[in-house]
Amino acid sequence: MNASTRVILPGPRVHETAVVHPGALLADDVVIGPFCIVEDEVELGPGCELASHVRLDGPMTVGARNRFFHGAAVGGIPQDLKFSGAHSHVQIGDDNTFREFVTVNRATDESGETVIGNSNLFMAYVHVAHDCVIQDHVILANSVNLAGHVEVNDHAIVGGITPVHQFVRIGRYSIVGGGSRLPKDMPPFFKAAGNPLRVVGPNTIGLERQGFAADVRKALKDAYRILYRSSLNVTQAVRRIRERHAGSAEVEHLLAFVEVSHRGIVR
Repeated sequence: MNASTRVILPGPRVHETAVVHPGALLADDVVIGPFCIVEDEVELGPGCELASHVRLDGPMTVGARNRFFHGAAVGGIPQDLKFSGAHSHVQIGDDNTFREFVTVNRATDESGETVIGNSNLFMAYVHVAHDCVIQDHVILANSVNLAGHVEVNDHAIVGGITPVHQFVRIGRYSIVGGGSRLPKDMPPFFKAAGNPLRVVGPNTIGLERQGFAADVRKALKDAYRILYRSSLNVTQAVRRIRERHAGSAEVEHLLAFVEVSHRGIVR
């Protein structure tokens, strides 16, 4: 068979310096760059790309079109003294970007799981610790550090160089300013900044850009005023807000988030 008739079989493009364990499962169009390591029990979906010096450890399932930039290390054992070798797992969805030197650890126990959803951006040097859950369309800026069991909900943004305490929840469509420290739950739809951190108002511009109706933004602004600018305690404020905005799905989501908070909310 001459060159003009030769058939090139589909398959992953693996650089000659990369090391891929025989137990790894790669979609046909995966691209693995120089000096990458893909360990046993790693499954990479269609369109995934590893730049260079990336290390992926299993057990881990990665969806489609995820990009791992230089030096990213995903799926490693947790930085947790309680870890005793559990066969724990990392689950990653589709269309995520892991920039330079991002680290993601798997869960501490076999009953747990570190979960990353879809269309998230992890900027350089972000750390996602064991048992974290990141939903969809989240942005973690440079050097954000999540401790264990942190939950980040849809469309949340955390500014750079911000540590987040273990078991903290970050509500959807919220913004935490850079250079902060987040020791308590960040309510959805609001923005916070400073050190010590304080909530400074609703995420007005972000909510408008995301298509929230004017009446919804107005209701959330009123909820903010009652929760943060009145003399009421949290329980009283929740009751007052519910009385004033019964039937608003967004306000009810906010109040439910506050009511189930174990660490308390940022004040």
